[in-house]
Amino acid sequence: MKPQLSVVIPIYNEEAGLAKLFARLYPALDALGYSYEVIFVNDGSRDTSAALLADQFRLRPDVTRVVLFNGNYGQHMAILAGFQATRGEITVTLDADLQNPPEEIANLVNKMREGFDYVGSIRRERQDSAFRTYASQAMNRLREKLTHIQMTDQGNMLRAYGRNVIDLINQCSEVNTFVPALAYTFARHPTEITVEHEERSAGESKYSLYSLIRLNFDLITGFSLIPLQFFSIFGIGLSLMSALLFVILLVRRFALGAEVEGVFTLFAIVFFMIGVVLFGIGLVGEYVGRIYQQVRGRPRYVIQAVLQDTVEHREH
Repeated sequence: MKPQLSVVIPIYNEEAGLAKLFARLYPALDALGYSYEVIFVNDGSRDTSAALLADQFRLRPDVTRVVLFNGNYGQHMAILAGFQATRGEITVTLDADLQNPPEEIANLVNKMREGFDYVGSIRRERQDSAFRTYASQAMNRLREKLTHIQMTDQGNMLRAYGRNVIDLINQCSEVNTFVPALAYTFARHPTEITVEHEERSAGESKYSLYSLIRLNFDLITGFSLIPLQFFSIFGIGLSLMSALLFVILLVRRFALGAEVEGVFTLFAIVFFMIGVVLFGIGLVGEYVGRIYQQVRGRPRYVIQAVLQDTVEHREH
């Protein structure tokens, strides 16, 4: 029989906290009373994470599978690889740092049992720096206006997905994507619940400021054409203003003769327009770059090995 619940956990250099994760995760899942499987996806860790995952697989081979990437492809690619391996009717994603308590999985599953096919989560008291909290809130508001995807807490990966949503996601082949937003577009009955949030058990965040910026570019450009449309309209407006300015300067030239007043103001306007043009070109470049990555048709990730109970897998 297929398990009722699948838990997907991406792993990247988490050796310091894996023992604590195992000690809390499996008892929490055993207490649910559902059949389950845990799928760890090692995203090219450079520490001993892969060896620790292999040890845990040997301890609980009946409910544990480990997918090993041959390199680092990013958190969302690891989650997508985990989705491909899932068999449960409900799939839950969980970070390995224990900021989202594994005990909260029960609340997500209970909410799914009410008839929802996608359950997001909102951190009750976020245990992050003030800068990261406020920056995330600002990006949430910007993303909602640009994509019309309503996620209160987009950075929280503790989420539950129905089988129908997972199957649709597995049919997608985007090279750059944001899994929670992609799932939201496919969900028929999405909802959100509030969950607890704890301090990181060990290690530090794997997302640098640059990584967060890149992730938000993926989110915005992957789910909306509004930035391009905005710059098209803005470019038309600038063209009309430039034409009006040209007429004004031409009239002043014939009415007042040659003059040098306002030269620096004109320079400022020109520099501003050049900056806008360069930003617009960069934005177009983001979309073109994603098209280029997509049309090359390269694999999104490469799996080096999969640790699984071969007898159990062959029977089911």
